[in-house]
Amino acid sequence: MYKYLSILVTTLALAHPITPIPLEADYNKEKAHLGKKLFFDTGLSNDNTISCASCHLLPGNGANSTAYSYGVNGSEGDINSPTVLNSVYNFVQFWDGRAKDLQDQVKGPVHNPLEMGSTMDDVVAYVKSKPLYRKAFKKSYKKGVTVQNVANAIAEFEKALITPNARFDQYLRGNENILTPKEKEGYLLFKELGCISCHNGRNIGGNMYQKIGIIIPYRHKGKGKLGRFEVTGNEEDKMVFKVPSLRNVAQTAPYLHDGTAATLEDAVNDMFEHQLGRIPTEASVAALVAFLKTLSGESPKILKEGL
Repeated sequence: MYKYLSILVTTLALAHPITPIPLEADYNKEKAHLGKKLFFDTGLSNDNTISCASCHLLPGNGANSTAYSYGVNGSEGDINSPTVLNSVYNFVQFWDGRAKDLQDQVKGPVHNPLEMGSTMDDVVAYVKSKPLYRKAFKKSYKKGVTVQNVANAIAEFEKALITPNARFDQYLRGNENILTPKEKEGYLLFKELGCISCHNGRNIGGNMYQKIGIIIPYRHKGKGKLGRFEVTGNEEDKMVFKVPSLRNVAQTAPYLHDGTAATLEDAVNDMFEHQLGRIPTEASVAALVAFLKTLSGESPKILKEGL
């Protein structure tokens, strides 16, 4: 049996396999605000046109509103941008898990020719050329501006990008009346159908790999990335991706790694087909979508604070 099928039985016995996001983020404020400046700075790209925020819209959904993002020289990306919101709770970064943490992830877009098309050495040279950056790094880091410190500052900002107090989190904390009967029905279906087997934990996903197309093979309707296979080269890792977080999912359309599910309803139908091998009723889809809409939390506090 395909090894990723085993995770389908891991959490169904738990009453609430989802845990609320903490009300406050744990991060270094001084470093995070330095990272915030870098996150919005187009000078990190080789033509001064692209920042981290170009593909991860903030304030906003932390992702993008198109199937693929655009980088330097108008280059179109080849995979849907995942949201940076709550990314600190992911067990690895990127759809294929090639970055072990947020600090490691920072370097990927910088070097990607379809994104920033630069190098970390060039980024360091750019940051060192700015007196305000030099002063800020000297204050926050003993070694000043280095590759690791630039990546650390941006990662520290991203650690602050949590979205607490979603209505569903309030429900988990004991407010039974905050969800409508239809939303509660959707949560029950979410558990009964087995969605909870992959979408669980604090981030309602982001804590395991899974194959898309367990029952019915998934055939790309957009660009054809192959997931973990592109990292490991193992045949069994074809179409295996990090399970995406469902936090704020109502705001992060389009969906799936190839960005081909335009709406939540489309995404739910795709999951029924490829992961369950079933055709859902309209009522089931409506209830599940109603539940998914309760997962939207508050905007990160750090976004309300000035640069």
